[in-house]
Amino acid sequence: MRTGHRRARSHVRTTTADCMATFSIENFGCRTTEADTASLRRRLLASGLALAPDAFSADVVVLNTCTVTAAADSQAREAVRKIRRANPAARIVVTGCYAQRAPEELAAADGVAWVIGNSRQEELPAVVRELVAPEQIAAAKRTASQAAPDFVPCAVLEGEGISVAKSSARILTSNIFASVTLTSVAASADASPLEDRTRPILKIQDGCNNACSFCVIPAVRGHSRSLPPDAVVSEVRELVAGGAREIVLSGINLGSYGRDLRPRADLAGVAQRILRETDLEQLRFSSIEPQDITEDFVALAAASGRLARHFHVPLQSGSDRILRAMHRWYRAGHYAERVQLIRRLLPDAAIGADVIVGFPGEMDADFEATADFVARQPLTYLHVFSFSARPGTRAAGRSDTVPAAVVRQRARALRALAQEKSAAFRASLAGSTLRALTLRHGGDGWTEALTGNYLKLRIAGQHPANEWREVCISAGAEEPLDTTPA
Repeated sequence: MRTGHRRARSHVRTTTADCMATFSIENFGCRTTEADTASLRRRLLASGLALAPDAFSADVVVLNTCTVTAAADSQAREAVRKIRRANPAARIVVTGCYAQRAPEELAAADGVAWVIGNSRQEELPAVVRELVAPEQIAAAKRTASQAAPDFVPCAVLEGEGISVAKSSARILTSNIFASVTLTSVAASADASPLEDRTRPILKIQDGCNNACSFCVIPAVRGHSRSLPPDAVVSEVRELVAGGAREIVLSGINLGSYGRDLRPRADLAGVAQRILRETDLEQLRFSSIEPQDITEDFVALAAASGRLARHFHVPLQSGSDRILRAMHRWYRAGHYAERVQLIRRLLPDAAIGADVIVGFPGEMDADFEATADFVARQPLTYLHVFSFSARPGTRAAGRSDTVPAAVVRQRARALRALAQEKSAAFRASLAGSTLRALTLRHGGDGWTEALTGNYLKLRIAGQHPANEWREVCISAGAEEPLDTTPA
């Protein structure tokens, strides 16, 4: 799974009637959380609410949170404070992984009306409708009083004793491990705003059965569960009908897709069905664990011109000693075999990795092993993260912490190495012609675009989003490039 988090904000594209209640929804998290946010946004629109221009003018603000690091928690709390100051009349609803892990902590924040865990996220649209319908407030209170008799929040388990005595927020959550199926996560594509149809993210798997010692995500996402292949194909068809040209398949542990289903399925099989049964022009995968990168899987990508040549394979450490302490299921040698396989079958593929620095007990020799390992591998980019102790994880209880100054120094060194890797990959593609999909973002005289092998480009001219362009790669790929329609 990915260890990073990102923040995305919904923006309105149409004018709505003044009498219609409005909402804003912001995402703090990984691609899976982004998919949840997109699904919630579509369902809120379908319920009759209108999308506000921003959180500072909305009647209801929904924050879909991440809790993978302490910084992610802090970012969500700061967002609540900022919205409260700028829009004191807004009703703030907090959901997502942080809401599942420590609901009382969020309920204690001034201005929060509801905290809804991942386990009850399906009920969020109804809760928001109750917030904007005063005559239903009594029903909302009854729902809150009946919620989650079997739920024990992490804050209590950790003895933090968070007080909500002065808070009027209501908490709606329950045992995430009671969730045993994954239902359809997308709505009709014609009900979604344009940005959802430019590289939309389709969540086909949730939860994780692994037990990495640093990771809190299994505790807030539950056991691994998958969307049945027929439903996946149906979702893809709808998104393609709505204009999607590339779709990103996402999951907390995407490589475990289908193992919970009967009959059992797998990621390669559902990808083949998508290619065979839909008109999707390009399919991309999000993060896949190294043990799930098989020769057959890579061969499938090599044989099809419709699969993006892009693999994000979490590493976390190049030291076998630290990998054991992290309870990762592979060693550095196994990881190297997988990325070398990708490079052999797909010489121009993008290969990215996550790396954590400062894991408890990480010595200079461990970090040097990681830096040396990364330098020797055919990686094209890195996401570097400083270790963050998460409540309830085994690593959080360790006393052999690495000094903060040392962690920062190690992170800087790896990020410098990542820049070298990225520059070398760009240079290796200079002079080649690649197909790129235009994105929504752009500047004066240029448009941002993305190639199948994850090269981010600026192409000359102002172009609509979601169009293919044939791009000749120059040595300075950040500069505007000549382009012709694909």
